[in-house]
Amino acid sequence: MNIIDLHCDVLARMHKAEGNMSFKDSNELDVTYEKLKQGGVHIQAFAIFISPSLKSDQKFQAALDQIHYFYTDVIGKNPNMKALKTWSDFDQLQEGEIGAFLTLEGVDCIGNDMQKLSILRELGVLSIGLTWNNANLAADGVGEKRGAGLTSFGKEIIEFCNENKILSDVSHLSEKAFWDVMDLAHYPIASHSNSKTICNHRRNLTDEQATHLFQKNGLIHVVYNPPFVIEKGDASISDLIAHIDHFCSLGGIRQIGLGSDFDGISEKIIGLEDASMQPALINELLKKYSEDEVKGFAYKNFLDHRPGVMTLQHAGEEIC
Repeated sequence: MNIIDLHCDVLARMHKAEGNMSFKDSNELDVTYEKLKQGGVHIQAFAIFISPSLKSDQKFQAALDQIHYFYTDVIGKNPNMKALKTWSDFDQLQEGEIGAFLTLEGVDCIGNDMQKLSILRELGVLSIGLTWNNANLAADGVGEKRGAGLTSFGKEIIEFCNENKILSDVSHLSEKAFWDVMDLAHYPIASHSNSKTICNHRRNLTDEQATHLFQKNGLIHVVYNPPFVIEKGDASISDLIAHIDHFCSLGGIRQIGLGSDFDGISEKIIGLEDASMQPALINELLKKYSEDEVKGFAYKNFLDHRPGVMTLQHAGEEIC
């Protein structure tokens, strides 16, 4: 079964290693070409994440460096890896090819310069999260005690996303910023978040947030990070599926996907330690859900709700 994974941090790890890490088959990486192939991952999102500790005047160059590794190491050295720069590219993948696309995890790297955001879009960024856990010029993240919402600049970025058919990712936002985004965004998504009802962690979503996302045709992609899965003890695949079960109970069965956070997490779910093990989750899901429903979780829900396809859906036309 094809799988689409909406979040990994391979590029940040390659940047930290200054490129001395092979995407093809490095044992140090959770996500490699070989592991994607073994795990049946058809499309992988690659986040651009810039450490908050980096000096402000170095952040945009760090983002460009990560994009460089994406095109030279991930794509350039693996002929069957194909860069997806537009939503229509998703339909052009051939048998045996693995698609890859860029996402932005926090807009710190652009400062207050929208031209830099335009450059990142031209380079292939298809999803933008305004913050990581910290605050920046666009919004407060979930780790900012102030808990403020979007700034005027943040609202300008959401409008940019709407105009350019870019996903607006809410996964790391403060709750106030989440609701501000929901008021404005045409294409909302939580790329790697779980249910706060099941696991009371600040990074997870309340039932009210999740329900509102579903009502707005948004998506929630469950994350494999154990502290977001279970409050105590070792996390199992069944513990992760409990979050899917709960989101389904809120009406989201056609709007749930997967967002591993591989290479960005230090703990792992037992039996789901890297990209090659994704089939273990699929096999467990097939014990509880129909094949069509599991195909939805694995890849089809995302394809049916990506910008462009969603526009047709809203217009009442048949989804291609």
